[in-house]
Amino acid sequence: MRKHWIDNLRWLTVLLVLFYHVIYFYNNKGVFGGIGGFGEYPQCPQYQDVVMYILYPWFMPLLFLLAGISARYALEKKSAREWFRARTRKLLVPSTIGLFVFQWMVGYFNTAVARREGLLNVSGIGKYIMWSVSGIGPLWFIQLLWLLCLVLLIVRALDKKDRFWNWCGQAGLVVIILLGVLFWAGEQTLVQNPRPESADGLWNLYKPLFYLVPFLLGYFVFSHDAVQEKVKKAWIPLLACAVVAGAVLIVTTFGQDNTAPRYMGSPLNCLYGWLACLALMGWFNARFDRTGRFAGYMTRSSFGFYIVHYLVIASLGYMMKTYTQLPPVAMYLILTVAVFTLSPLLYEVVRRIPVVKWCVLGEK
Repeated sequence: MRKHWIDNLRWLTVLLVLFYHVIYFYNNKGVFGGIGGFGEYPQCPQYQDVVMYILYPWFMPLLFLLAGISARYALEKKSAREWFRARTRKLLVPSTIGLFVFQWMVGYFNTAVARREGLLNVSGIGKYIMWSVSGIGPLWFIQLLWLLCLVLLIVRALDKKDRFWNWCGQAGLVVIILLGVLFWAGEQTLVQNPRPESADGLWNLYKPLFYLVPFLLGYFVFSHDAVQEKVKKAWIPLLACAVVAGAVLIVTTFGQDNTAPRYMGSPLNCLYGWLACLALMGWFNARFDRTGRFAGYMTRSSFGFYIVHYLVIASLGYMMKTYTQLPPVAMYLILTVAVFTLSPLLYEVVRRIPVVKWCVLGEK
């Protein structure tokens, strides 16, 4: 039987990613990317940036965790070869070929500020290649997920008889919570004080060793019905603890770059992120394990929304701040409405164009 709570939690998290990027695009807390805020911190606090502090510690780890659970279920029905071929089409094609078909437009706006300031002296085909590479944006997630799927096949080959998987299914709630130590340990692989343009900055964006932890935990631990049931029963206290940890984190750190290695690797940030992942899985398992027409559509389409949404944010967000005198509140409202209306429309257009839908969305 399909676990609808996993589908519902995944697409809701994707929608939160879309909203996060609206706030992130105009942040003034030093987070790399976007176009910058409407004044310097602390003179201009931009309290709306609190959304980044609430979401960033857990929403991407949660997506990798859910991907690990789903990988286990898929590999029970398909051969490893069939599964990996499907993953390659769905993940690697959009994040490589799709860059040159669609995401170059995102790269055009990502490099707009540098072009205006005369920092880029590239012409002809070089511009197109630069735009395409710069258009990776949020697609780092599916690039890394494809790589972790490859790693999983290697790890899975070492546990052919599922002995380790069966052993993981015996974990109690205390052990499940203590797995957060692995969550913290993964964050310690980040490089301190990276420059955004350096190789260190790229490592800290993809964070392969950190995201490998929730992905493998999803596959080996949280794919067990018994483990899911334990988390489900404890969702209320887990959620209460996550709220308290998050509140303390935000109150004590607001204004800092919440993507900096030292911030991300702090025990409080990791504690909040892990508790939030557990609480949300338990909550959705307990209250949202059902589907309907809207939920079914979102389950099928949220991946496509994720693929195309940043073009809406990068283009409209850049043009409003550069060419208009709109107040910041209006920009946030317009961009929020736009990303939740134009992204589905753009997805529906792309998925109806033969060949293009394969290149951009990984659909047959």
